[in-house]
Amino acid sequence: MVLAAGLGKRMRPLTAAQPKPLVRVAGKPLIDHCLDKLAEAEVSRAVVNVHYLADALEAHLDLRKSPPQTEISDERDLLLETGGGMIKAAPRLPDPFFCLNSDNLWLDGPRDVFAELSQAWDPARMDALLLLVSHARAINYRGEGDFHLDPLGRVTRRRPGRIAPFIFSGVQLVSHRLLRDAPDSPFSTNVLWQRAIEEQRLFGISHNGIWFEVGEPQAIAPTEALLARG
Repeated sequence: MVLAAGLGKRMRPLTAAQPKPLVRVAGKPLIDHCLDKLAEAEVSRAVVNVHYLADALEAHLDLRKSPPQTEISDERDLLLETGGGMIKAAPRLPDPFFCLNSDNLWLDGPRDVFAELSQAWDPARMDALLLLVSHARAINYRGEGDFHLDPLGRVTRRRPGRIAPFIFSGVQLVSHRLLRDAPDSPFSTNVLWQRAIEEQRLFGISHNGIWFEVGEPQAIAPTEALLARG
């Protein structure tokens, strides 16, 4: 699943007339960077949720001729947030399924991130497996981090007043078990993650490549400069 329904407020004014997934970085829209990565990993189908300026995003996807095949999960009437978006799309998703933010931009390490997540996946122990990135590999990021990893790969949240060593990259492998007993109203995936943390079923792996934070317009130029240098 590709999460593409957000309002893109941090990317204004570039998102005043287009959805954030269509903002161009290094010559192509952000969502095409994600879909091309899925195609390289031989993922054949992606469910994309839409809400803000949905017609423009849907028209762009209709014009794409390259894999993966895309299907629309329509949230025009109500933005369901990340968790609610997954719940609505769940009947069309395999178990487990990859879920990624449509504004993600990264460079793989020795293997693509989807192969890394698949190899580390253990359905007996995990409800979700997050791709995490260290501060040293997170370009343009200025935050305090999101998570800690214990020696077994289990995830816990950043402690108040502390710096956490890992940032969530926006890519995860998700079991349908994580989605059970979900709220009926729009909600964040953080609700499901918190339960998984309490049950010791939220895990993570560290990304061996480079990840770019492209949440604001001023991040685009330095990202393009680094990509141009290879």
